[in-house]
Amino acid sequence: MKRICHQCQTEMITDCKVTVEGDFSGIKISQKGKGLFKSVSAKAKASVCPNCGYVAFYIDEYKKFNK
Repeated sequence: MKRICHQCQTEMITDCKVTVEGDFSGIKISQKGKGLFKSVSAKAKASVCPNCGYVAFYIDEYKKFNK
């Protein structure tokens, strides 16, 4: 999916890895569901604007989060 910067409308560079300094596992987005094994999670990715430096986080598996 083509991502456009919200600040300057330039096409963003996608699929950048997100990590917390000192922790190589990155950032994980999760949602607790109903039931014992109903939670969903996904690793966050980032897109970066090469023009202004704006950074946006996203996940590829967003459809799993529908209720």
